[in-house]
Amino acid sequence: MDYLLTEEQKMIRDLSRQIADEKIRPKAAEYDKADEFPKDVIKDLAKSDLFGIFVPEEYGGMGISVLNLCIVTEELSKACGGIAVCYAASALGTFPILLFGNDEQKKKYLPALAKGEKIAAFGLTEPAAGSDASAIQTTAKKVGDHYILNGTKHFITNGGDAEIYTVIAMTDKTKGARGASAFIVEKGTPGFTFGKKEDKMGIRASSTRELVFTDCKIPKENLLAKEGMGFIVTMKTFDMSRPGVAAQALGIAQGALDHAVKYAKEREQFEKSISTFQGIQWMLADMATQIEAARALIYAVARMVDSGNAKVGKESAMAKLFASDVAMKVTTDAVQILGGYGYMKDYPVEKYMRDAKITQIYEGTNQIQRNIIANQVLKEQISK
Repeated sequence: MDYLLTEEQKMIRDLSRQIADEKIRPKAAEYDKADEFPKDVIKDLAKSDLFGIFVPEEYGGMGISVLNLCIVTEELSKACGGIAVCYAASALGTFPILLFGNDEQKKKYLPALAKGEKIAAFGLTEPAAGSDASAIQTTAKKVGDHYILNGTKHFITNGGDAEIYTVIAMTDKTKGARGASAFIVEKGTPGFTFGKKEDKMGIRASSTRELVFTDCKIPKENLLAKEGMGFIVTMKTFDMSRPGVAAQALGIAQGALDHAVKYAKEREQFEKSISTFQGIQWMLADMATQIEAARALIYAVARMVDSGNAKVGKESAMAKLFASDVAMKVTTDAVQILGGYGYMKDYPVEKYMRDAKITQIYEGTNQIQRNIIANQVLKEQISK
Protein backbone atom coordinates (compact mmCIF):
# COMPACT_ATOMS: atom_id res chain seq x y z
CA MET A 1 0.00 0.00 0.00
CA ASP A 2 1.02 3.60 -0.58
CA TYR A 3 1.14 5.41 2.75
CA LEU A 4 1.90 8.76 1.11
CA LEU A 5 5.26 9.16 2.80
CA THR A 6 7.11 12.41 2.22
CA GLU A 7 10.39 12.42 0.32
CA GLU A 8 12.19 12.87 3.63
CA GLN A 9 10.40 9.85 5.10
CA LYS A 10 11.27 7.75 2.07
CA MET A 11 14.92 8.75 2.49
CA ILE A 12 14.77 7.79 6.18
CA ARG A 13 13.18 4.45 5.26
CA ASP A 14 15.76 3.71 2.58
CA LEU A 15 18.67 4.67 4.84
CA SER A 16 17.32 2.49 7.64
CA ARG A 17 16.83 -0.40 5.23
CA GLN A 18 20.40 -0.02 3.97
CA ILE A 19 21.79 -0.13 7.51
CA ALA A 20 19.60 -3.15 8.29
CA ASP A 21 20.78 -5.02 5.20
CA GLU A 22 24.46 -4.10 5.39
CA LYS A 23 25.19 -3.78 9.10
CA ILE A 24 22.55 -5.78 10.98
CA ARG A 25 21.38 -8.73 8.92
CA PRO A 26 24.86 -10.28 8.44
CA LYS A 27 25.50 -10.19 12.21
CA ALA A 28 22.02 -10.74 13.67
CA ALA A 29 22.54 -14.41 14.49
CA GLU A 30 26.00 -13.68 15.92
CA TYR A 31 24.68 -10.99 18.28
CA ASP A 32 21.78 -13.25 19.27
CA LYS A 33 24.03 -16.17 20.10
CA ALA A 34 26.60 -14.06 21.95
CA ASP A 35 23.96 -12.10 23.88
CA GLU A 36 25.97 -9.00 22.94
CA PHE A 37 24.96 -5.33 22.86
CA PRO A 38 25.48 -4.00 19.28
CA LYS A 39 27.73 -1.02 19.99
CA ASP A 40 29.04 -0.81 16.44
CA VAL A 41 25.50 -0.73 14.97
CA ILE A 42 24.49 1.99 17.44
CA LYS A 43 27.46 4.01 16.18
CA ASP A 44 26.31 3.51 12.58
CA LEU A 45 22.80 4.67 13.49
CA ALA A 46 24.27 7.70 15.25
CA LYS A 47 26.45 8.59 12.24
CA SER A 48 23.33 8.43 10.08
CA ASP A 49 21.55 10.94 12.39
CA LEU A 50 18.70 8.50 13.03
CA PHE A 51 18.65 9.28 16.75
CA GLY A 52 17.68 12.82 15.83
CA ILE A 53 14.30 11.96 14.34
CA PHE A 54 12.54 12.06 17.72
CA VAL A 55 14.24 15.22 19.07
CA PRO A 56 13.22 18.82 18.24
CA GLU A 57 15.46 20.86 15.95
CA GLU A 58 16.24 23.41 18.66
CA TYR A 59 17.98 20.65 20.63
CA GLY A 60 19.97 19.25 17.74
CA GLY A 61 17.42 16.86 16.27
CA MET A 62 15.35 16.73 13.09
CA GLY A 63 12.00 17.34 14.78
CA ILE A 64 9.75 15.03 16.78
CA SER A 65 8.08 12.41 14.59
CA VAL A 66 6.67 9.18 15.97
CA LEU A 67 5.89 8.10 12.41
CA ASN A 68 9.55 8.48 11.45
CA LEU A 69 10.51 6.51 14.56
CA CYS A 70 8.11 3.75 13.50
CA ILE A 71 9.54 3.70 9.98
CA VAL A 72 13.10 3.27 11.26
CA THR A 73 12.14 0.71 13.90
CA GLU A 74 10.20 -1.35 11.37
CA GLU A 75 13.10 -1.49 8.94
CA LEU A 76 15.65 -2.40 11.60
CA SER A 77 13.33 -5.04 13.07
CA LYS A 78 13.04 -6.78 9.71
CA ALA A 79 16.69 -7.70 10.21
CA CYS A 80 16.80 -8.07 14.01
CA GLY A 81 14.20 -7.18 16.63
CA GLY A 82 16.84 -7.24 19.37
CA ILE A 83 19.08 -4.65 17.77
CA ALA A 84 16.07 -2.55 16.78
CA VAL A 85 14.86 -2.31 20.38
CA CYS A 86 18.24 -0.94 21.50
CA TYR A 87 17.46 2.01 19.25
CA ALA A 88 13.75 2.28 20.07
CA ALA A 89 14.33 1.99 23.83
CA SER A 90 16.49 5.10 23.69
CA ALA A 91 13.45 6.93 22.34
CA LEU A 92 11.40 5.50 25.22
CA GLY A 93 13.90 6.88 27.72
CA THR A 94 14.00 10.22 25.91
CA PHE A 95 10.23 10.80 25.66
CA PRO A 96 9.72 11.74 29.36
CA ILE A 97 12.31 14.51 28.94
CA LEU A 98 10.67 15.65 25.71
CA LEU A 99 7.20 15.66 27.22
CA PHE A 100 7.86 16.96 30.73
CA GLY A 101 11.39 18.33 30.87
CA ASN A 102 11.97 22.05 31.38
CA ASP A 103 14.16 24.01 28.98
CA GLU A 104 17.28 23.59 31.12
CA GLN A 105 16.82 19.81 31.27
CA LYS A 106 16.23 19.61 27.54
CA LYS A 107 19.31 21.71 26.76
CA LYS A 108 21.42 19.54 29.05
CA TYR A 109 20.36 16.09 27.84
CA LEU A 110 18.71 16.18 24.42
CA PRO A 111 21.63 17.28 22.18
CA ALA A 112 23.76 14.26 23.11
CA LEU A 113 20.75 11.94 22.76
CA ALA A 114 19.89 13.43 19.35
CA LYS A 115 23.42 12.76 18.11
CA GLY A 116 23.47 9.24 19.50
CA GLU A 117 26.51 10.13 21.60
CA LYS A 118 24.48 8.87 24.53
CA ILE A 119 21.48 6.56 24.65
CA ALA A 120 18.63 6.49 27.13
CA ALA A 121 16.55 3.97 29.07
CA PHE A 122 13.28 4.07 31.02
CA GLY A 123 13.18 2.67 34.55
CA LEU A 124 9.70 1.69 35.70
CA THR A 125 9.36 -2.08 36.17
CA GLU A 126 10.26 -3.69 39.50
CA PRO A 127 10.19 -7.25 40.87
CA ALA A 128 6.76 -6.61 42.44
CA ALA A 129 5.51 -3.96 40.01
CA GLY A 130 4.99 -5.09 36.43
CA SER A 131 1.52 -4.49 35.02
CA ASP A 132 0.60 -2.68 38.25
CA ALA A 133 2.87 0.33 37.79
CA SER A 134 1.35 1.99 40.87
CA ALA A 135 2.91 -0.71 43.09
CA ILE A 136 6.50 0.48 42.70
CA GLN A 137 8.64 0.40 45.84
CA THR A 138 11.66 2.48 44.79
CA THR A 139 11.67 5.65 46.87
CA ALA A 140 12.98 9.16 46.40
CA LYS A 141 13.31 11.19 49.58
CA LYS A 142 14.00 14.90 49.36
CA VAL A 143 16.85 16.00 51.62
CA GLY A 144 17.86 19.64 51.23
CA ASP A 145 18.55 20.35 47.57
CA HIS A 146 18.83 16.68 46.61
CA TYR A 147 16.73 13.51 46.36
CA ILE A 148 17.98 10.21 47.76
CA LEU A 149 16.89 7.19 45.69
CA ASN A 150 16.68 3.66 47.08
CA GLY A 151 15.31 0.58 45.37
CA THR A 152 15.68 -1.77 42.43
CA LYS A 153 14.31 -1.74 38.90
CA HIS A 154 14.47 -4.82 36.75
CA PHE A 155 13.94 -5.94 33.15
CA ILE A 156 15.23 -2.53 32.01
CA THR A 157 16.05 -2.44 28.29
CA ASN A 158 19.43 -0.76 27.59
CA GLY A 159 20.21 -1.18 31.29
CA GLY A 160 23.94 -0.77 31.86
CA ASP A 161 24.63 0.47 28.32
CA ALA A 162 22.51 3.62 28.44
CA GLU A 163 23.99 6.79 29.91
CA ILE A 164 20.72 8.61 30.68
CA TYR A 165 17.86 7.03 32.68
CA THR A 166 14.39 8.34 33.38
CA VAL A 167 13.31 6.65 36.59
CA ILE A 168 9.97 6.48 38.40
CA ALA A 169 10.16 6.49 42.21
CA MET A 170 7.76 7.09 45.09
CA THR A 171 8.09 10.45 46.81
CA ASP A 172 4.97 9.85 48.94
CA LYS A 173 3.83 6.24 49.38
CA THR A 174 0.69 7.33 51.24
CA LYS A 175 -0.75 8.74 48.00
CA GLY A 176 -0.50 5.56 45.95
CA ALA A 177 -0.07 6.25 42.24
CA ARG A 178 -0.29 9.98 42.91
CA GLY A 179 2.81 9.71 45.07
CA ALA A 180 5.10 8.66 42.21
CA SER A 181 7.57 11.10 40.65
CA ALA A 182 9.92 10.99 37.66
CA PHE A 183 13.65 11.69 37.74
CA ILE A 184 16.61 11.88 35.38
CA VAL A 185 19.53 9.80 36.62
CA GLU A 186 22.92 9.69 34.93
CA LYS A 187 25.09 6.61 34.68
CA GLY A 188 28.03 6.94 37.04
CA THR A 189 26.07 8.72 39.76
CA PRO A 190 27.33 7.44 43.16
CA GLY A 191 24.90 4.90 44.56
CA PHE A 192 23.61 3.92 41.10
CA THR A 193 24.80 0.46 40.03
CA PHE A 194 23.62 -2.40 37.84
CA GLY A 195 22.54 -5.91 38.72
CA LYS A 196 22.62 -9.04 36.62
CA LYS A 197 22.16 -9.05 32.88
CA GLU A 198 19.12 -11.18 32.05
CA ASP A 199 19.49 -14.29 29.88
CA LYS A 200 16.46 -13.91 27.60
CA MET A 201 14.56 -16.11 25.18
CA GLY A 202 14.54 -13.44 22.47
CA ILE A 203 15.81 -9.93 21.62
CA ARG A 204 19.12 -11.17 23.00
CA ALA A 205 21.20 -8.44 21.34
CA SER A 206 19.59 -5.92 23.67
CA SER A 207 20.79 -5.51 27.24
CA THR A 208 18.23 -6.14 29.97
CA ARG A 209 19.52 -5.43 33.47
CA GLU A 210 18.59 -4.45 36.98
CA LEU A 211 19.08 -0.85 38.09
CA VAL A 212 20.10 -0.67 41.74
CA PHE A 213 19.82 2.53 43.77
CA THR A 214 21.52 2.62 47.17
CA ASP A 215 21.35 6.07 48.76
CA CYS A 216 21.74 7.47 45.25
CA LYS A 217 21.97 11.25 45.56
CA ILE A 218 20.68 13.32 42.65
CA PRO A 219 20.07 17.09 42.49
CA LYS A 220 16.52 18.37 42.82
CA GLU A 221 16.91 19.86 39.33
CA ASN A 222 16.64 16.29 37.98
CA LEU A 223 12.98 16.03 38.97
CA LEU A 224 10.77 15.92 35.87
CA ALA A 225 7.63 18.05 36.03
CA LYS A 226 6.48 18.10 39.69
CA GLU A 227 6.33 15.66 42.57
CA GLY A 228 3.38 13.31 42.16
CA MET A 229 3.47 13.47 38.35
CA GLY A 230 5.31 10.18 37.85
CA PHE A 231 2.30 8.10 36.91
CA ILE A 232 1.13 10.73 34.41
CA VAL A 233 4.65 10.91 32.96
CA THR A 234 4.58 7.14 32.55
CA MET A 235 1.16 6.96 30.87
CA LYS A 236 1.86 9.86 28.50
CA THR A 237 5.22 8.32 27.63
CA PHE A 238 3.59 4.99 26.80
CA ASP A 239 0.94 6.70 24.68
CA MET A 240 3.80 8.08 22.60
CA SER A 241 6.04 5.00 22.61
CA ARG A 242 3.61 2.13 22.04
CA PRO A 243 3.39 2.71 18.28
CA GLY A 244 7.16 2.11 18.29
CA VAL A 245 6.70 -1.29 19.96
CA ALA A 246 4.02 -2.00 17.39
CA ALA A 247 6.49 -1.08 14.63
CA GLN A 248 9.04 -3.46 16.11
CA ALA A 249 6.45 -6.24 16.01
CA LEU A 250 5.54 -5.25 12.46
CA GLY A 251 9.14 -5.44 11.28
CA ILE A 252 9.64 -8.82 12.92
CA ALA A 253 6.50 -10.15 11.21
CA GLN A 254 7.52 -8.75 7.82
CA GLY A 255 11.00 -10.23 8.13
CA ALA A 256 9.54 -13.64 8.94
CA LEU A 257 7.11 -13.45 6.03
CA ASP A 258 9.90 -12.51 3.61
CA HIS A 259 11.86 -15.61 4.63
CA ALA A 260 8.78 -17.84 4.45
CA VAL A 261 7.96 -16.65 0.93
CA LYS A 262 11.53 -17.22 -0.25
CA TYR A 263 11.61 -20.69 1.27
CA ALA A 264 8.20 -21.65 -0.14
CA LYS A 265 9.36 -20.76 -3.66
CA GLU A 266 12.58 -22.75 -3.35
CA ARG A 267 11.44 -25.81 -1.39
CA GLU A 268 10.17 -28.70 -3.50
CA GLN A 269 7.99 -31.59 -2.40
CA PHE A 270 6.16 -34.05 -4.63
CA GLU A 271 8.25 -32.65 -7.51
CA LYS A 272 6.95 -29.08 -7.27
CA SER A 273 7.45 -25.95 -5.25
CA ILE A 274 5.46 -25.92 -2.02
CA SER A 275 4.36 -22.39 -2.95
CA THR A 276 1.98 -24.03 -5.44
CA PHE A 277 0.10 -25.80 -2.65
CA GLN A 278 -3.14 -24.10 -1.71
CA GLY A 279 -2.56 -24.76 1.99
CA ILE A 280 0.70 -22.78 1.88
CA GLN A 281 -0.78 -20.05 -0.30
CA TRP A 282 -3.62 -19.45 2.12
CA MET A 283 -1.19 -19.18 5.01
CA LEU A 284 0.92 -16.65 3.12
CA ALA A 285 -2.18 -14.69 2.10
CA ASP A 286 -3.36 -14.43 5.71
CA MET A 287 0.11 -13.46 6.91
CA ALA A 288 0.47 -10.71 4.30
CA THR A 289 -3.02 -9.36 4.98
CA GLN A 290 -2.51 -9.26 8.74
CA ILE A 291 0.83 -7.47 8.33
CA GLU A 292 -0.65 -4.83 6.02
CA ALA A 293 -3.55 -4.24 8.38
CA ALA A 294 -1.09 -3.77 11.26
CA ARG A 295 1.00 -1.35 9.21
CA ALA A 296 -2.05 0.72 8.29
CA LEU A 297 -3.11 0.97 11.94
CA ILE A 298 0.39 1.81 13.19
CA TYR A 299 1.01 4.53 10.63
CA ALA A 300 -2.42 6.06 11.26
CA VAL A 301 -1.87 6.11 15.03
CA ALA A 302 1.65 7.52 14.64
CA ARG A 303 0.26 10.34 12.51
CA MET A 304 -2.38 10.93 15.15
CA VAL A 305 0.33 11.25 17.82
CA ASP A 306 2.35 13.59 15.61
CA SER A 307 -0.70 15.79 15.09
CA GLY A 308 -0.62 16.68 18.77
CA ASN A 309 -3.87 14.90 19.61
CA ALA A 310 -3.89 14.60 23.39
CA LYS A 311 -6.18 11.56 23.47
CA VAL A 312 -4.25 8.72 21.88
CA GLY A 313 -4.16 6.17 24.71
CA LYS A 314 -6.78 3.87 23.23
CA GLU A 315 -5.37 4.00 19.71
CA SER A 316 -1.76 3.49 20.85
CA ALA A 317 -2.89 0.46 22.85
CA MET A 318 -4.75 -0.87 19.81
CA ALA A 319 -1.67 -0.56 17.61
CA LYS A 320 0.57 -2.31 20.13
CA LEU A 321 -2.00 -5.03 20.82
CA PHE A 322 -2.85 -5.80 17.22
CA ALA A 323 0.67 -5.66 15.78
CA SER A 324 2.21 -7.82 18.49
CA ASP A 325 -0.51 -10.46 18.18
CA VAL A 326 0.04 -10.42 14.41
CA ALA A 327 3.80 -10.80 14.92
CA MET A 328 3.33 -13.87 17.10
CA LYS A 329 0.86 -15.44 14.64
CA VAL A 330 2.94 -14.67 11.55
CA THR A 331 6.24 -15.86 13.00
CA THR A 332 4.63 -19.08 14.23
CA ASP A 333 3.20 -19.67 10.77
CA ALA A 334 6.58 -18.91 9.20
CA VAL A 335 8.17 -21.64 11.32
CA GLN A 336 5.36 -23.99 10.25
CA ILE A 337 5.93 -23.25 6.56
CA LEU A 338 9.61 -24.08 6.91
CA GLY A 339 8.70 -27.25 8.79
CA GLY A 340 11.62 -28.94 10.54
CA TYR A 341 14.03 -26.41 9.08
CA GLY A 342 12.02 -23.62 10.69
CA TYR A 343 12.79 -25.12 14.09
CA MET A 344 16.53 -25.06 13.48
CA LYS A 345 18.86 -22.17 14.23
CA ASP A 346 20.38 -22.56 10.76
CA TYR A 347 17.33 -20.66 9.51
CA PRO A 348 16.36 -17.26 10.95
CA VAL A 349 12.61 -17.76 11.41
CA GLU A 350 12.97 -19.41 14.82
CA LYS A 351 14.70 -16.23 16.00
CA TYR A 352 11.87 -14.08 14.64
CA MET A 353 9.44 -16.21 16.63
CA ARG A 354 11.49 -15.83 19.82
CA ASP A 355 11.85 -12.09 19.28
CA ALA A 356 8.14 -11.63 18.57
CA LYS A 357 6.95 -12.93 21.94
CA ILE A 358 8.25 -10.04 24.02
CA THR A 359 6.22 -7.52 22.00
CA GLN A 360 3.10 -9.02 23.60
CA ILE A 361 4.58 -8.44 27.05
CA TYR A 362 6.62 -5.27 27.51
CA GLU A 363 5.33 -1.70 27.72
CA GLY A 364 2.14 -3.22 29.07
CA THR A 365 1.03 -6.80 28.43
CA ASN A 366 -1.62 -7.30 25.79
CA GLN A 367 -4.11 -8.12 28.52
CA ILE A 368 -3.45 -4.65 29.98
CA GLN A 369 -3.83 -3.13 26.49
CA ARG A 370 -7.26 -4.73 26.24
CA ASN A 371 -8.20 -3.22 29.60
CA ILE A 372 -7.10 0.23 28.42
CA ILE A 373 -9.05 -0.10 25.17
CA ALA A 374 -12.19 -1.46 26.82
CA ASN A 375 -12.20 1.22 29.53
CA GLN A 376 -11.96 3.96 26.93
CA VAL A 377 -14.60 2.40 24.67
CA LEU A 378 -16.98 2.19 27.63
CA LYS A 379 -16.30 5.80 28.60
CA GLU A 380 -16.91 6.99 25.05
CA GLN A 381 -20.17 5.09 24.85
CA ILE A 382 -21.38 6.57 28.15
CA SER A 383 -20.51 10.10 26.99
CA LYS A 384 -22.70 9.67 23.92
